[in-house]
Amino acid sequence: MGYPRSVPIREILPGIFHWEAIHPAIRIPVSCHYVEPARMLLDPLVPSKGLAWFERREAPRHILLTNRLHSRQSERFVEAFGCEVWCNEAGLPHFGEQGEIQGLQLRGFRPGERLPGGIESHEVGVLCPDETAFRIPGGAPALAIADGVVRDGDGPLVFVPDPLLGDDPEVVKRGLRAAYRRLLVLDFDHLLLAHGHPWIGGAKRALADFVGSGVSDPT
Repeated sequence: MGYPRSVPIREILPGIFHWEAIHPAIRIPVSCHYVEPARMLLDPLVPSKGLAWFERREAPRHILLTNRLHSRQSERFVEAFGCEVWCNEAGLPHFGEQGEIQGLQLRGFRPGERLPGGIESHEVGVLCPDETAFRIPGGAPALAIADGVVRDGDGPLVFVPDPLLGDDPEVVKRGLRAAYRRLLVLDFDHLLLAHGHPWIGGAKRALADFVGSGVSDPT
């Protein structure tokens, strides 16, 4: 994806912040978010200028993973701020007993449960059993999703490349479309992506168009 290598933290919605950082394992930029009213990080990497930004604000207390592989640099935030890490319980075995693999303070949840700050968890479970979407409430409700759909710059929503979708990419795509159609019953107008720029305004319509649904934007 054609992202710049260093993007400052910016407020994309009231109380919701976005930044990009180079993933140390896959060596490409990925997206991270901080929901300050909930003091909740989503799939975090440490920003290019370190953790000082968070020390000057309401420091994070929680980390939310859209899937188990998105712990990224959560241990840095756990060490600095004592954050609890929330992961779909289907993904907990990945971390070993009590999170011992990465030294994380893990909390499991089941899709459908409400998490700190009133964030709602919703099952996706197509690319992996613990894949989860989160509805972030507020005056500008947003939906956070994991790896099923990505966005390059200000371009359209697209699936990840077929080689990353397993042995039968078309079956996986059908499953993702069905999962995203179920999410369209939720009230949201913005989309926070783990891989790609956030879609601010009109995101529900964009997701509906992507999956071929007749659902329209409520506005």
